[in-house]
Amino acid sequence: MASVSQTALQNLDDTSRKEIMQFVESEQSKSKVQLSIHNFTDMCFKKCNANKPITSGNLDTNEEQCLTNCLNRFLDTNIKVVQALQGTQK
Repeated sequence: MASVSQTALQNLDDTSRKEIMQFVESEQSKSKVQLSIHNFTDMCFKKCNANKPITSGNLDTNEEQCLTNCLNRFLDTNIKVVQALQGTQK
């Protein structure tokens, strides 16, 4: 991704500068979410696979249940964090 120089930003009007900065912040937030999902998926897979060799394209019952539990715990935790953050913003 090409970077925007400070000079180029300074040459823009305030509205355009604000729109570009909001876009950049939005893209950075998306990138952080994608990185978190990747790290979470990797962590759960390692936890649930327990370094067993992959012998098929399907999960066994234990792996599937483990991944379901891991995902649910992750979602529960994120919901609690969002609720806590929303509570502090009020």
